[in-house]
Amino acid sequence: MDFLRKIYAYIAERRLLRHLVLVVCALLVFFFVCSIVLNLATRHNTSEAVPDLSGMQVEEAIAASRKARLVIEVNDSLYVPAYAGGVILDQLPKPGTRVKKGRRVVVTINSHKQRMVEVPYVTGYSLRQAKNNLEVAGLEIERLVFRADLAANNVLEQRFNGKVVRPDSHLRAEQGSGITLVVGNNSDAPLPVVPKVIGFPLNEAKSRLWEAGLNIGQIEYDPGITMLNRNQAKVYVQGLGQGIRAHHGSEVSLKLTLDPAKVEDAAKSSDTAARRRAATEQSASEQ
Repeated sequence: MDFLRKIYAYIAERRLLRHLVLVVCALLVFFFVCSIVLNLATRHNTSEAVPDLSGMQVEEAIAASRKARLVIEVNDSLYVPAYAGGVILDQLPKPGTRVKKGRRVVVTINSHKQRMVEVPYVTGYSLRQAKNNLEVAGLEIERLVFRADLAANNVLEQRFNGKVVRPDSHLRAEQGSGITLVVGNNSDAPLPVVPKVIGFPLNEAKSRLWEAGLNIGQIEYDPGITMLNRNQAKVYVQGLGQGIRAHHGSEVSLKLTLDPAKVEDAAKSSDTAARRRAATEQSASEQ
């Protein structure tokens, strides 16, 4: 106690030192109060587990999230026929994630029906442009049919549900529907080269194959891939190897996975095989 009294007397006798100590004490009190206020405002160390909202209607999800004071926000909608219309298909953050109260939970719901789009008239266009126009409209190619014609690689005719599409047809189709394209094929034209589609999601793999004048064969998915996570799956097996020359309209089967290691290994093997094939062809050509 005597030691403390001496320190106090020492400080009290010196005005500048006394003011400095008072400032330091005031700052400490200020920071302490700020810390308490921030903890209260941000609910420090308080969190709630995000409930599993999949399969619920939006109204049910709002009721389930009310206890945790979470905010439900509909961000997008898909059409998956296997699920009832209006139910939640996906959410972010994922179920079980611990978040602070008031956090937004963004959900994707299932549409009650697929959106209808107008089928563009692409007859007369090059295959590449026709494919692009269909994709922009939300459609895809069902099948490429090649017919001998001088207008090589140009669309001679398009069909939907077996009927020929004409300029005045004004047909409407469900988004994602396929259109059959009849394409000109000149026998003198070189055979198409199979592109590398390993490592690409299904939509982009299809687009690359169609542009090369090839059809899509059987599509297989690894176990664990569902309608909800198919968009994340990537090709790791293609039926015809990259760099091979195939006949117009040949089918290329595809296998998809969610395992990045599988994709990486398959891509390396595909590149190696393509290099060897190119070297062999070059050597044969020189001989």
